[in-house]
Amino acid sequence: MTTTEPSPASPGTAERSAEARQEEILARARTTGRVMVTELAPELGVSVETVRRDLKVLADRGVVERVYGGAVALESGSFETSLEFRAGRDIDEKHRIARAALQHRHGAETIYIDEGTMPQFLAEELLGQGPATIITPSLPVATRLSGDPDLTVIVLGGRVRTITRGVVDQWATRMLSDLVIDLAYIGANGISREQGLTTQDPSVAAVKRTAIERSRRRIFFGAHTKFGASSLCRFAGVRDFEALITGTELPSSEARRFAALGPRVIRA
Repeated sequence: MTTTEPSPASPGTAERSAEARQEEILARARTTGRVMVTELAPELGVSVETVRRDLKVLADRGVVERVYGGAVALESGSFETSLEFRAGRDIDEKHRIARAALQHRHGAETIYIDEGTMPQFLAEELLGQGPATIITPSLPVATRLSGDPDLTVIVLGGRVRTITRGVVDQWATRMLSDLVIDLAYIGANGISREQGLTTQDPSVAAVKRTAIERSRRRIFFGAHTKFGASSLCRFAGVRDFEALITGTELPSSEARRFAALGPRVIRA
């Protein structure tokens, strides 16, 4: 009987295996929104410690965020999480931000409300607050506000993006170019002192940029996780806004750094 000695692993095999495993974890996170260490370990056939190391690598790359027991997917220039997934995160903070944002309306009668999840929280706060004309690219925002008899709701025309149900392309920007807006509430996928405000999709960036140009006043509102992040397409600078409204979760030291660029930073 003959025996065969196992061949030594070729250089780089372990590294390639780790890379493949991390790509699998990232793909799962992007599909489900969240992955758990105790579920990944047996499914991938590795130890819990190995999964934790993989998640640390992915977190260092900026594509996931570590949470208790696992990780959640973060958006990037080529990946965007679903509206439903984003709506379920940082709910308390988003309610606080929406209430603070509305307090800075200061009599504006014509209001632009951006697409995304934060605008839906703002829409809830606007109900029953008196007359206004609302301009929005967001179908969920328009649907929610259309039941208030005191509000005139204008929906931009154009192509509807499946992932956010927001309207984009030249029809939307052409319509915006004919309007004069008192106040624009603008969101972003990332806001950094170096890159300004960014989003993943060039067509979304074009709509945001046009809304900013047509508005007398501009307020950014978004969760603290947006600060320091950046995506593919820049559409505005930090100095373009009179105020940045976020949660108290943003460290005061970071708030001061953004305030040094000009806008008032409000932590709700």
